[in-house]
Amino acid sequence: MLDTDEVRTSIREAWDESDPGIFGGHEEGGFVLKDQDSGFHVIRWPRGGRNEIVVPPHANGFVDGVEIIASFHTHPNSGSRFLQEPSETDLRSVRDDPDLVGDAYLGEFVISRSVIYLVLKNAEILELGSTDALLFVTEE
Repeated sequence: MLDTDEVRTSIREAWDESDPGIFGGHEEGGFVLKDQDSGFHVIRWPRGGRNEIVVPPHANGFVDGVEIIASFHTHPNSGSRFLQEPSETDLRSVRDDPDLVGDAYLGEFVISRSVIYLVLKNAEILELGSTDALLFVTEE
């Protein structure tokens, strides 16, 4: 999914707009939705705070009648007071959300300065790889 231009570009824009750095950034996030033509598109959430973001309504795993495949949010603040990896709140938010239980839902991507994580529905954390390698892919 991160290998599709639409998703990668949207998440990269969210990362850039979150103003990443030692402090002063804010979280950005969104839903990755599956199009009828089997493609993907992203719907962004309202801007979050320094270390929090509010997930908009998504009853039964759908937004505007379209199924949610994944969610994501940024961890832009890299100072020592901030976690780069998914927090306990992030894990609970994915595991305990009654509307993110559909078979198609993969989990939540957490975008940090160095690593992109995926929080699975069971709250297991996977390190997917380098943020630079996954989001800032150059086409040859």
